[in-house]
Amino acid sequence: MFRYGALRFLLVLIGAFAARKDVIERVKEHFESSSHTNNWAVLVCTSRFWFNYRHVANVLSLYHSVKRLGIPDSNIILMLADDMPCNPRNPKPGTVFNSKYEDINLYGSEVEVDYRGYEVSVENFVRVLTGRVHPATPRSKRLLSDHQSNVLVYLTGHGGDGFLKFQDAEELTNVDLADAIETMFQSNRYNELLVIADSCQSESMYNKIYSQNVLGTSSSLIGEDSLSYDVDHSIGVYIIDRYTHFTLEFLENEVQASGSNRTMADYFDSCPKIKCMSTVGVRTDLYPKDPSRVRVTDFFGSTRNVRVINEVIEFDDEWLKVEPKRY
Repeated sequence: MFRYGALRFLLVLIGAFAARKDVIERVKEHFESSSHTNNWAVLVCTSRFWFNYRHVANVLSLYHSVKRLGIPDSNIILMLADDMPCNPRNPKPGTVFNSKYEDINLYGSEVEVDYRGYEVSVENFVRVLTGRVHPATPRSKRLLSDHQSNVLVYLTGHGGDGFLKFQDAEELTNVDLADAIETMFQSNRYNELLVIADSCQSESMYNKIYSQNVLGTSSSLIGEDSLSYDVDHSIGVYIIDRYTHFTLEFLENEVQASGSNRTMADYFDSCPKIKCMSTVGVRTDLYPKDPSRVRVTDFFGSTRNVRVINEVIEFDDEWLKVEPKRY
């Protein structure tokens, strides 16, 4: 009797294991296979002056989210046009908050800013994307992506139809951005690229892009304003924009780890007009995959895709003649 019960238990266990394995395989089959091996993020706040506090909070919020999901500081280029923590009008020096409850200081000691103040210019942004930087530029200020990199580009600030203002002094046009991305494409500097623009009429920032494997999304369509979300009366300014607030809410609540099964389609739907008060723009015609089959963490996280092969790889005589370079 005991032997029969043990055998029955073993059969149930094997069946449960097989069913779980089948579910895992079906989940894998649902998602598009990803060919990237590393992730990079270029996060840019283009605004200065105290009343644009929320734009700094926007970019720092996204910075913390992508770090939590596995993208290391070495693979993040963070550009802040103004130093809000040290602004003399900041009643709480050394801090930046994205909530009126002030529960999390976004500007802790672990934040690594790569471009600060007047270093944040249209020229430097384009140079970062294209890799055309001065030879003496330190590694921390370089986007060292390659043909197997998924790159996230996030822009927040003030904009209009076809432009984004930098420092309230110059403009990045949608043609500038499109040409910089085409240079990246021709130079094999990305595998897939996601452009996120959070500004008024921000849809216009990606509608001139013509390079392959690019996804675009924005906080507003052409002709629409992008609105702020929350005000902290003790600080005296708005502290985050609506689109970024709901992006952060989605990432924090729905994408708990880099293995999350949430998709880019889920992300695009995370801020409907009733929440954002503007219409989220999405462009997918340059992207060959179905966003509903692409994981959010393909862009917002960092995963290493390992492929196991069993076949023997043979090198021909030409490979055997290659000698290591000596310095």
